[in-house]
Amino acid sequence: MPAIVEVRALHKSFTRGSETIDVLQELTLDVGEGEFLALMGPSGSGKTTLLNLIAGLDRPTRGSIQVGENVISEMSESELARWRTRHVGFVFQFYYLLPVLTAYENVELPLLLLPLTKAQRRKQVTTALDLVRLSDRMSHRPGQLSGGQQQRVGIARAMVTDPTLIVADEPTGDLDTKSADEILTLMEILRSQLNKTIIMVTHDPKAAARAQRTLHLEKGRLVLDTAIVGV
Repeated sequence: MPAIVEVRALHKSFTRGSETIDVLQELTLDVGEGEFLALMGPSGSGKTTLLNLIAGLDRPTRGSIQVGENVISEMSESELARWRTRHVGFVFQFYYLLPVLTAYENVELPLLLLPLTKAQRRKQVTTALDLVRLSDRMSHRPGQLSGGQQQRVGIARAMVTDPTLIVADEPTGDLDTKSADEILTLMEILRSQLNKTIIMVTHDPKAAARAQRTLHLEKGRLVLDTAIVGV
């Protein structure tokens, strides 16, 4: 499959007082279009930093990141903000739904930043909620939904703009086994039926096993790259 994400000689460091901490070191990788990739590694290995860099939430110290035709490592902050709005859908461990809004209104939020009519927004929101099987809960607020249902709202919100990438940071970390399995099945559907590219950070080997490929990071370096044969 052609690469939609190209990371080259990526380095990220932070300064703490007089100390420089290298979080990622000369990391190079490709992510294929329509690929479901898992990132694993111990705490402090750099996996969430890598996810944030690919999603345009942070900037590398050096090296390049290209997503599609966009070299995001060279963009200004305002250019990155516009790019994220159209090209990245975010799924978080703790959902981050606004409690005063309904499921419909939470999913609609990213679309309010785009030049769409109310009718166009409604069509995209209802399509997203249909896909995650929550059409009958669109008027419910988060407090009226289970954890698994809230995460499905989060996934609908992530995909409502038809993004290039879906990035997920521990999307099953706050869920019971049954709900986690449903969320992972939904992500597989997004990949197989809608050809979405998904990058997921996880500590759970069972969750990582649902991806097509797993990258293992340790101390900011890629130490192992495993793929599931036949997927």
